[in-house]
Amino acid sequence: MDKNLNFVYEKLLDETAANLKKNKINAYIVKDLEDLPATLKKFLSPGDKVAVGGSMTLFETEVINMLREGDYDFLDRYEPGLTPEATRAIFVESFSADVYITSTNAVTKDGMLFNIDGTGNRVAAMAFGPKKVIVLAGRNKIAQNLDEAMVRVKEIVAPANAKRLNLRTPCTVTGVCSNCTSPDRICNDYHITKYQRDPDRMHVLLINEAFGY
Repeated sequence: MDKNLNFVYEKLLDETAANLKKNKINAYIVKDLEDLPATLKKFLSPGDKVAVGGSMTLFETEVINMLREGDYDFLDRYEPGLTPEATRAIFVESFSADVYITSTNAVTKDGMLFNIDGTGNRVAAMAFGPKKVIVLAGRNKIAQNLDEAMVRVKEIVAPANAKRLNLRTPCTVTGVCSNCTSPDRICNDYHITKYQRDPDRMHVLLINEAFGY
């Protein structure tokens, strides 16, 4: 990356991390993908029950494979052949996980996380249940504020995910959210993480590369 552009991103990451910390949300800057595994493993212990939220970032960063190959009790929601009932059981069991790893739809520069879910299992686990929550966020997820975060979801996140899942929603045709009432709608549960009462529970890893939607 051009050193001048990298300078700009580093300053953006520094400011975002500082504001997350003000809200009792631990934040760490990961300089590149190569440094991610070592950073992530600092929050994991052998035998931990680990669950994950739905996330392209976790696939692109190879975190899913790391968990499958590691010495963890991994509640693998992506295991081939799972029935809907088995998948739901994993979602419910995830509330008792030692560590819940996910990404976020947006992280605001002033220190908040913004997420929209289709079924609510991810945002519910982020808010309550698992002992520890680890959030991976590429620099592309940073928004100036909540208004910009909402625009990001409507114009990028929701249409891209709906297209990936082959859903029958207007955004898979137009490329932008129309606040539809489609049976396949995935913009159902809206959640803002503003502050953490437990200062040791949530940890955000800000990666100086772009990952996910």
